[in-house]
Amino acid sequence: MYIHIGGDAILRAADVIGVFDLDNASWSHRTRAFLAEAEKAGRVETVGDELPRSFILADAGRLPRILLTHVTTATLKKRMALLP
Repeated sequence: MYIHIGGDAILRAADVIGVFDLDNASWSHRTRAFLAEAEKAGRVETVGDELPRSFILADAGRLPRILLTHVTTATLKKRMALLP
């Protein structure tokens, strides 16, 4: 099944590793370092034009990709709960 993650983007639910609130997760220096390293490697994608509220860690083979989205973690959780 697929979930809508904002803008015109959808993602296979099976590829979702984790959904994180950007405000809460970015307090940690480890998370900030992880996101900065992923951005340098070109693995960060921004979904839509609005200010990101959360990020999705998605399976993309050897290294995961990070999708920044304006959709809140609560909304993404509800969308995933509706899947069979």
